[in-house]
Amino acid sequence: MIKSGRVWRNWSGIVRAKPRSVLYPSHIDEVVEAVNQCRREGRKLRVIGSGHSFTALVASDDMLLSLDRMQGILQVNAETRTATVWAGTKLKALGELLHSEGLAQENLGDIDVQSIAGAISTGTHGTGLRFGNISTQVIGITIVTGTGEVRDCTEQSHPELFKALQISLGAMGIIVQVKLKLRPSYRLSYESSRVPLDTCLENLNSYAASHRNFEFYWFPYAEPCQLKVMNETEETPTPHRITSYLSDVILENVAFGALSSLCKWVPGISAPISRLCAATVPTIRKIEHSHRVYATKRLVRFNEMEYNLPVEAMEAVIREMRETMARERYSVHFPIECRFAKADDIWISPAYGRDSAYIAVHMYRGMPYEKYFADMERIFLRHGGRPHWGKLHTLTAQQLRIAYPKWDSFLEIREKMDPDGLFLSPYLKRIFAL
Repeated sequence: MIKSGRVWRNWSGIVRAKPRSVLYPSHIDEVVEAVNQCRREGRKLRVIGSGHSFTALVASDDMLLSLDRMQGILQVNAETRTATVWAGTKLKALGELLHSEGLAQENLGDIDVQSIAGAISTGTHGTGLRFGNISTQVIGITIVTGTGEVRDCTEQSHPELFKALQISLGAMGIIVQVKLKLRPSYRLSYESSRVPLDTCLENLNSYAASHRNFEFYWFPYAEPCQLKVMNETEETPTPHRITSYLSDVILENVAFGALSSLCKWVPGISAPISRLCAATVPTIRKIEHSHRVYATKRLVRFNEMEYNLPVEAMEAVIREMRETMARERYSVHFPIECRFAKADDIWISPAYGRDSAYIAVHMYRGMPYEKYFADMERIFLRHGGRPHWGKLHTLTAQQLRIAYPKWDSFLEIREKMDPDGLFLSPYLKRIFAL
């Protein structure tokens, strides 16, 4: 919780704001009143979630609003396998609440601290060619518009508005409730292994087709990469042992955090540290309920850029990235995260109209990332890249209009939903060219 006049920071600390006021509504009526107050006083209003976006989407020095007091399940329909939830509900809590009802989301990302509204507003995704991003699980949205109107929206009732709302960057209004399509609870077997990067690249299609969820991490300047695969199983969940805690928390966070700090002070050792990390990737298998196995703890803070690419471009892009890294010798030891997603029809979704690969590059917080990210971004753009909305990028409004075929349609709907520009942060005004 932050107070008026205090500095708000995102998770990595790269984005900061000093709001005039901060509100924590507990009911829709209070959200409506906040919107109407800003209209009367000519103020701006942005909603903050868990701060896991690296872009300045929500940063505002005027009014910030948190939905942390609007959490939980409102209604569950076991027959239709749907649930309506408060928009501020954190994904971790939502997974447990749904599980208690015998239900689960079909796919999730590797971080579960975000609110459901924040996750869908930025296009958060997991991995797996059979699954779209989290926004594709949404079948209903209740929103408070820029005129203070409360609107219930589905694809049947408002087809164009719904496609704009599924990923909206918080530019259409304040999402207060979300209705999700779900499935019965299920368990996953999770396996981590090491293979040479070339072997991974030669078998990408096979890995992606033969596993429910497949992703891999490759380490700069290292030969091995880490494969992560998940598949449904009826097996009993693996008992929680101290060895699992040591691997998941101590090795992946505490030890890696210490090595990262060392790289920050002595950048020249980044390459050998990367090779050390690659050599110590755990080879493990465990069984767990789905919502408990998707996410991993992220205690070591970093900055990130992630791009969506046509799925067929994955191998060529990675080989070009590897050649550039070998030539430029960036001081980076964080692995590159590579995932997959099914095509969708959401207007400003990076996966709009194409089965997709996602590639994310990271840099330890406090280490210079600008040249590394800029060089990688140029490679992504040469191959038709579209940026993840919660991750760093440098694209202008003109470039975004080319990348997203429904860009102008999205902006037209935004104008109707927020005619006074109540929800326009400085960042949004820049990327919308307003």
